Amino acid sequence: MDLASAFPAMLRTADGVRIDAAHTPNSSLDLGIVVAHGFTGSWRERPSRRIVHVLSRYGGVVSFDFRGHGRSAGRTTVGDLEILDVDAAVKHARAIGYRRVVTVGFSMGAAVVVRHAGLHGGVDAVVSVSGPARWYYRDTKPMRQVHWAIERWHGRLAARVVKGTRIAGGVWDPVPVPPYEAAAMIAPTPLLVVHGDADPFFPLEHAHQIYDNAREPKELWIEPGYGHAENAATPDLIRKIGLWISRTKSR
Repeated sequence: MDLASAFPAMLRTADGVRIDAAHTPNSSLDLGIVVAHGFTGSWRERPSRRIVHVLSRYGGVVSFDFRGHGRSAGRTTVGDLEILDVDAAVKHARAIGYRRVVTVGFSMGAAVVVRHAGLHGGVDAVVSVSGPARWYYRDTKPMRQVHWAIERWHGRLAARVVKGTRIAGGVWDPVPVPPYEAAAMIAPTPLLVVHGDADPFFPLEHAHQIYDNAREPKELWIEPGYGHAENAATPDLIRKIGLWISRTKSR
């Protein structure tokens, strides 16, 4: 996606955080797709732009930076208050005029769109790609590194200097509803869970836990050789997701 083809927008969440966003239109207002990036990502980065470019063939796309990321204000809470960011993006898509709105999240964004659909609703389908099922998982080396960045002051400093990601200090109080519990609240909205069998962050048990706790209508795709989130997503996989979105109707 050429940045020049995206219409910039500044959204405001229910708790007053400014969210940097963009709208990439399609020729139809039938379908709007909200894309939620992973931890330390941004809608302006090349992997996200590639995904938006492919998905824009199936519907208009609203992409945005979570709080504490990119040009958005605030500090990231790594999956908690970010449901308000998704809600602002969904409402923006509705305001543009899209009749159906589907959320697609990657990694942290996957956890957030599942939680948003379960706790807030207001969407016509949900796609979780490479998402965690539960909090505090650190059984893989990449996730131990993520927890170091979140939990240590020097880790938060490194994330800010290297990636420009501002992370809130302290601990969750209360602990937010985990994705696998929120998945049980999504029906009758359709849910698609996509996970790679080569994911270095979250093994397949996370995808199965989300899927097993969700009610119908639901689908689970285990993608052979697929790694993690936006960086590993091929155009073919995104096209496959786009086709699922375009053919799926909410009940």
